[in-house]
Amino acid sequence: MAIREGNRLQMELLPPSIEQYVAEDAPVRVYDAFVEAIDPAELGISIEPLKEGNPCYDPKAMIKLLLYGYSYGVRSSRKLERETHYNLSFIWLMGGLKPDHKTIAEFRRKNKEALKRALTQCVRLCLKLDLIDGNILFVDGSKIRGNASIKNTWDESKCRKILAKAEQRISEALAEAEALDRAEDSLPSMVKIKEGLEDALSLKERVTAIMAELEQSGKKSLNTVDKECARINSLHGTGAGYNAQVVVDDKHGLIVSSDAISANFDQGQFSVQIDQAGRVLGKPCRTAVADAGFADTEDLGKIDRQGIQVVVPTARLVSGKKAGEFDKRNFNYDPKRSCYYCPRGEVLVNNGLSRKRKSRVYRINKAAICLKCPAFGKCTTARLGRKVTRLDQEALRQKLEEEYALSENQAIYKRRQQKVELVFGHFKRNLGVNSFLLRGQEGAKAEVAILSVCFDVRRMLSLLGHRMLLERLKACPQTNPYFLCNIFPGYSAGNN
Repeated sequence: MAIREGNRLQMELLPPSIEQYVAEDAPVRVYDAFVEAIDPAELGISIEPLKEGNPCYDPKAMIKLLLYGYSYGVRSSRKLERETHYNLSFIWLMGGLKPDHKTIAEFRRKNKEALKRALTQCVRLCLKLDLIDGNILFVDGSKIRGNASIKNTWDESKCRKILAKAEQRISEALAEAEALDRAEDSLPSMVKIKEGLEDALSLKERVTAIMAELEQSGKKSLNTVDKECARINSLHGTGAGYNAQVVVDDKHGLIVSSDAISANFDQGQFSVQIDQAGRVLGKPCRTAVADAGFADTEDLGKIDRQGIQVVVPTARLVSGKKAGEFDKRNFNYDPKRSCYYCPRGEVLVNNGLSRKRKSRVYRINKAAICLKCPAFGKCTTARLGRKVTRLDQEALRQKLEEEYALSENQAIYKRRQQKVELVFGHFKRNLGVNSFLLRGQEGAKAEVAILSVCFDVRRMLSLLGHRMLLERLKACPQTNPYFLCNIFPGYSAGNN
C-alpha cells in the first residue's frame, strides 16, 4: 500500500496576505464580525487615536482575542500569546498583532466591567435577530473554584488554634533562652532561637490581624489570597470559589444574563437574577423557573408580586415523600381563629414567633392531651406535646406548590434541565473551566460574562449557520453608538 509522507523541506509560499490565511466559512470570521458589531463606547472603553505616548493595542482586537480564545478553552494569557504566534486563525483574527502575555493579562484585569457589558450587547443583538423572546426564563447556579487555595481560608476556630500554637512556641523559645542565659559555660549561638522566636511572633501578629478583619467584616471565614471568595462545597470537595449564576431564555437556550456571587448556596438569588435579566431584556418575563435550591418563599414572593408566574418546587415536593397520617399537611389551619386542628380534632394554639422570627409556632394547649392520646409516639414523642410551625408566608408557599403541580408548568420545568444545565456542562466539560483566573468577585463576574458570550455566539452559529449569521452581523452599523436604540424602546447610549 502506498504511503503519503510529508516533506518539511518542500519550498512553498504562504498566501500573499493574512486575509487568505483562513477560509471564507471559518468560524473565526463570525467572532470577528460579532466584535465589530458592538460599540467599544457602550462597553466603557474609550479609544483615543491621537493620544500621546506609546501606542496601545486596539481594544477590539484584544476583545476578539479573549472571546475567541475562551470559546476554544484557551484562557491562560501565556497560551493566548502562543496562539497569536503559531495559530493561523488567531493570526488572522489579530491582523498579525502579537501582544505578550502581560499585555493580555493587564487588559483583562483592567477591563472587567467592559467584558461584563459585552454580554448585554450580545443579548440585545440576539433580540434584534429574533433569537430571544424573554417570555420564559430559567435560572441556575454552579460552583466554580476561585484563584485561591482553601488552605488560605481562615475562620475563628482555625485562628484560635494557630494562635495557641504560636503562643506555645513563643513561651518555649523564651524559656529556652532563659535556660541558656543561666548556663555559664560553652553557650551555643542564639541565632536559631531568635529566628524561631521571630517566626512565632510574626505568625501571631498575622493571625491576630486576620481575626480582627474577620470580626470587622462579619464573615464566618476569610481567604487571605482572594478576600471576596467563599468556602464552597461541591461534588469535587470543599474549596474557595464563587457561585456562578446564569439566566437562560426558553426559545433557543441563549444566556440572557450572568453573575457570580460569594455564597455557597442559591437561596435568595432568584429575584436578584430574574430582575437583572429583566433589565437586560427591557421587560419582565412571563414565567420564571428554577430548581429547589432557589426555594426561599420570601424571595420567590418578590417575583410573584410582579405578576410573574413562579415555577420553583419546594424541598418537600422534590423529595416525593408522601404525607403520613400525622404529617403537618394533614393538620387543618383555621385562619379566623388562627389555630390548627390535628387529625384527632384537638386544637393547637398560637404559641408565638419561632427563633428565626419568620414563622409562628402552634402547640397543643395542654401537654396531657398528647400524652394520653393513643397516637402518642407516632404523632410526637415530645413531653410538651405536638407543635406545628407555620411560615408568615405559608399561603404563598401553598399557592406556589399548587402552581408547580399544574401539568403545563410541569412541562416547562422539564425543559429547565435541557436549557440551563447544558450551559454549565459546556463551561466545565467542553471548555475545561474548573476555576477562575481572575481574583475578586468582579473578576469572576467578568469571566462568567465572557463564557456566556462565547456560548451565545456558538449557539447562534448552530441556529443560523455561518453564512446567514455573518451577513446579519455585518449588516449591523459598526460606527453608530445608537444602533441598539432600534432594538429597545427607551434605550440610549451610555446605558449598561
